[in-house]
Amino acid sequence: MSSQDSPESVSNSVYNPDVESPLPTSDDATWILTSAFVIFTMQTGFGLLESGACAKKNEVNILMKNVVDVVLGGLFYWCIGYGLQFGSEEGHTGWYGAGDWFLDPSEEEMGPSYATFIFQLSFCTTATTIVSGSMAERTNYNAYILFSLLNTIVYCVPAGWIWRPTGWLYKMGALDFAGSACVHLIGGISALVAAYMLKPRLKRYEKGTDPLPMGNPVNAVVGTFALWWGWLGFNCGSTFGVSHHKWQFAERAAVTTLNGSFAGGLIALMYCFITNGRAEVSPVLNGILAGLVAVTSGAAFFEPYDSFVIGALGCVANTLIAPFLDSLRIDDPVGAVAVHAGGGMVGILCVGLFAVAEPFIIENGGLTRGQSGLFKGGGFRLLGVQCLAAVSVSLWSGITTWILLAAIDKMIPIRMCIEEEILGADIWIHNIKHEYYDFDAIIAEMRREGLDLADHIVVQKNQKTSMDFSLFIVDKYLSKRKRNHWMRKLVHKNSIENFGKSDVKSEVKIDVKSDDRLTATRRPADVRTAWIPTDREVKDIINGDRKY
Repeated sequence: MSSQDSPESVSNSVYNPDVESPLPTSDDATWILTSAFVIFTMQTGFGLLESGACAKKNEVNILMKNVVDVVLGGLFYWCIGYGLQFGSEEGHTGWYGAGDWFLDPSEEEMGPSYATFIFQLSFCTTATTIVSGSMAERTNYNAYILFSLLNTIVYCVPAGWIWRPTGWLYKMGALDFAGSACVHLIGGISALVAAYMLKPRLKRYEKGTDPLPMGNPVNAVVGTFALWWGWLGFNCGSTFGVSHHKWQFAERAAVTTLNGSFAGGLIALMYCFITNGRAEVSPVLNGILAGLVAVTSGAAFFEPYDSFVIGALGCVANTLIAPFLDSLRIDDPVGAVAVHAGGGMVGILCVGLFAVAEPFIIENGGLTRGQSGLFKGGGFRLLGVQCLAAVSVSLWSGITTWILLAAIDKMIPIRMCIEEEILGADIWIHNIKHEYYDFDAIIAEMRREGLDLADHIVVQKNQKTSMDFSLFIVDKYLSKRKRNHWMRKLVHKNSIENFGKSDVKSEVKIDVKSDDRLTATRRPADVRTAWIPTDREVKDIINGDRKY
């Protein structure tokens, strides 16, 4: 950067310009890059946490989703996302940026532009990875690849509203220091919509709403430690430098970040011991993460004791939301909605209550631009702006995610077929066999029943979209052959919850037509009857104990 560049020109091209000094130093650049690299390692934490929370037969699939989040999400962010978020060329508005497509800045702007890009790229991929947790164990991998590519739009537009100096929420005074709203609330609301559209995993709520056993708790704990480490880079690095007083706020961000996590973990432990007398793994880990999410919104301008309260509130939100979603039969395998949407909402609102004005970084008021929260003598204005930001970001995230997934589902079903879900995506998609599953025995029994697995899956995918639950889903385990006709089980609306239940009506009528499509009908002469077996019968089929 040239020494003749003005403070205004620098501020308009970098993330969080309110803490950008007129003359960034090499120390600032080192701090920014190091923080970005640390944030990038959070992908490891997300992968381990999510794979540990889910069944072992899907753990590789979950990790491979994280891979495409980085590869495709990062590519799209370089091509278009950065420009939509920070572009300041002709055509930009308060709602979206313009310019800087396929980022390749001039020599004069290269330093701040590249620093912003690498830092924000890590944020962008994190927002998408949050969604993958709520979609775990039942999402069509091919559809997810397309979603991962396009989901950058969900993140970069509202993040620009709050972080770009020309953004409409930025101009109103909205504050989000390190992304409680711009990363976590966006990802959490997207995760909620995705989980609702996908419907629950097979038999998820057959025996109640209690959480399913974790596939690998050790992975989940190690993943949480990796995220804990990454969060320090996430929050401390958001000062965007260490010169000109910024190092002081980076140090404060480290303390408040840890305090928030301490509070979240403490509340979670107390809740577990009070409710069941045990320190269960998943609630404690998610409590820690919810505390981290909540304090992220103002880590550098919260007081340490305030950050403890905020972290505790984030954990409370997580603890209340998770069982509420289960009561609505919204299946979130890793608790992404409760942690990120709940903690993110708490965080962005707490800025309006606890933010402390810091006027001595630069003349415009520093981190908060001279604003203080309600409990710090600032009145209700900032709280109102923060409420508006929370609602706006949530609406954008929810609506655009719904549109994206609905459009993708028209081309590629977003839900994997029942065949894949029962055997696991690892063997179907990635050719990985786990020693705990006797895949060969299961597949051999299916073939003895006359099933061609590959052809069956192709036919099933071509017949219908997975989102239309008024149509029928074919399950090869529950299919049998009579003469030259296939007898297929019919699964009606909400059937995923009723799969294999013994109290489901035992006979349904189907019409087998020449085009091999199934339609519900009254019982004419040419209608055959298919049956829906009990859980015991399903087990016998898989074990090869039941013959036809």
